[in-house]
Amino acid sequence: MSATPELGPDTPVQYLKGVGPRRARPLAKLGVLTVGDLVRHLPREHQDRRELITIRDLRPETHATVRGRVAASRTRRVGGRRHPRSVVTVTLDDGTGLLVAEFWQQRWRGDQLAVGTDAFLSGRVTWEHGARMSSPEVEVVDEDAEDDPVGASRIVPIHPLTQGLHPAQVRRFVARALEAVVDQLEDPIPAPLREARELLPLADALRQIHFPDDDDALAAARHRLEYEELFLLQLGLALRRRRHREELKPHRIEIDARLDRRIRARFPFTLTGAQERCVSEIAADLAAPTPMNRLLQGDVGAGKTVVAGYAMLAAVARRLQAALLAPTEILAVQHHATFARFLAGSQVRIATLSGSARSKKRRETLAAVAAGDVDIVVGTHAIIQQDVRFASLGLVIVDEQHKFGVLQRAALRSKGLAPDMLVMSATPIPRTLTMTLFGDLDVSVLDELPPGRQPIDTVLCEETDRPQAYDWVRREIRRGRRAYHVAPLVEENDELPLKAAVQLADELREGPFAGIPVGLLHGRMKGPDKELAMEAFRDGATPVLVCTSVVEVGVDVSEATVLIVEHAERFGLAQLHQLRGRIGRGRDRSRMILFHDAKTRDARARLDALAGTTDGFKIAEADLRIRGPGEFLGTRQSGVPELRVASLLGDPALLLAAREDAFALAERDPDLSDEGAVAATALRQFLSRRPG
Repeated sequence: MSATPELGPDTPVQYLKGVGPRRARPLAKLGVLTVGDLVRHLPREHQDRRELITIRDLRPETHATVRGRVAASRTRRVGGRRHPRSVVTVTLDDGTGLLVAEFWQQRWRGDQLAVGTDAFLSGRVTWEHGARMSSPEVEVVDEDAEDDPVGASRIVPIHPLTQGLHPAQVRRFVARALEAVVDQLEDPIPAPLREARELLPLADALRQIHFPDDDDALAAARHRLEYEELFLLQLGLALRRRRHREELKPHRIEIDARLDRRIRARFPFTLTGAQERCVSEIAADLAAPTPMNRLLQGDVGAGKTVVAGYAMLAAVARRLQAALLAPTEILAVQHHATFARFLAGSQVRIATLSGSARSKKRRETLAAVAAGDVDIVVGTHAIIQQDVRFASLGLVIVDEQHKFGVLQRAALRSKGLAPDMLVMSATPIPRTLTMTLFGDLDVSVLDELPPGRQPIDTVLCEETDRPQAYDWVRREIRRGRRAYHVAPLVEENDELPLKAAVQLADELREGPFAGIPVGLLHGRMKGPDKELAMEAFRDGATPVLVCTSVVEVGVDVSEATVLIVEHAERFGLAQLHQLRGRIGRGRDRSRMILFHDAKTRDARARLDALAGTTDGFKIAEADLRIRGPGEFLGTRQSGVPELRVASLLGDPALLLAAREDAFALAERDPDLSDEGAVAATALRQFLSRRPG
């Protein structure tokens, strides 16, 4: 029999007392492979069991933890044969009263909470003929558990679990791991920084985050670990930014007064003050010896396309190619049409590459791009495919950057030799999130709309308001205007009782819009059919366009003054704001009509936020508050590692402090070989995390 190894942070977790190979397997599913991983397996929340509330004293709309014995347990099926669902109903008795808890689609709770089971339930209290909880947190009391490091009367850590593991069991494992190896861990925060910021040492922070002595100790531990995550995140951004600035490009795009006049002559309007400022910042980057790495963000309709067009024409004037990556074929076609209009009569050659291009045309376009016979390429994901080669790619622009992952952006950039890069976003980004998602980029903000834009009224409607809404649409059509009608689905689905575009178009043609041509546009249509549908809408041949959210970005029809959204509660706040940007692009007052059935508090909050303002930055802040950052701007594919303690919505001052310290360390020790040596190892581990 082999001897048990001396325990260290890198020791396989199976060698920890009580674990063994059998329990190591479920721990591995949680990412816990070593004893050190177990120490870093942080609680997802804490329950305060120092003063448990009795069921008799529960109050509605509060969060509470109670302990009692299961007096009744019942499992039943609801929803009929077509949509069967299981619900487990448990009645908990603590001697002072009864609490009913329901668990949907969790049949196993019936076995876990059998009659006679002693358990803690924790969740939000509602009231319906007595106290109730819906899908509360559960911990079964294990009377036989030996050396459980927490008792009933303290702050209890709730660790992430998986099948085959129990809460008290994981607490025991964590306590043993802490005792064995926590003092062996090297602290990634240099001691001078730790002292200057008054942070706990790593070992103390880990002890207190798992098994806090009191509220103050827990707060200090969380503060230290939040700082550490933000520090490592910002250190990675600082090093990436430094690498960008050390890279040299083989070209410089100088813009003299003569070239500036030639470019501006292509635009049939005067740039806004914000556009002038952004153009100036971008021009300085283009002329610099290192590649531009800049984010251009601005609200819907602020004129990002014009700024991008200025940069592309500057590149073309210096005999370089420019590529613009768009998330949808509709947007790519829209950009091509816009640039072609600006460039009419010029010698600039522009081409489109998309997935729907026929093989012969695609081969011809690829050959022209590779030979340098095309100056500007506008396309979808098709332009990052391996067979696309450029003769002299000097400028890369990524529109609606949050629709693309880090690797996709890098793939396009790799097709040139250190090309300048400009990424654009029509979703305004709060400052704290900008520092996190784009901390390695310079940022330009378009915070001014072109003159003449009319305000957009946003109206929340119930089903009973439909006749008046359609009256409004008909009046607008008679005045020569256009209307979008957005549905959440392409076709009807038995699983989701929602309006669908195909059926909705038929209903409108036969009913309220009889005699008015109604067009149809959705993502399943082929590229040429989409172009024909948009052209008919733009020209007024079909003044009503029934569509899905495929029109969310880039579509520009100045005569469109009405946008109706069905089941608005099914759309995200940022997506609704983007959809609203499809109207109000001319000089006529516009109206967005939201039909909804918002039953949840968050759904109603989204709609109220949208109706309350057209300021994209205020909407972005509201979106972050309501949804949280996990989904905002597609952060799951943005390259940001998983944050286990810190929050992108957390303390802005802490984020600024961590950023300041990380960037200073990167300047002092750019190779992280001296003061930052321990941080270098922690940074590699941190960056290997995958967002969940």
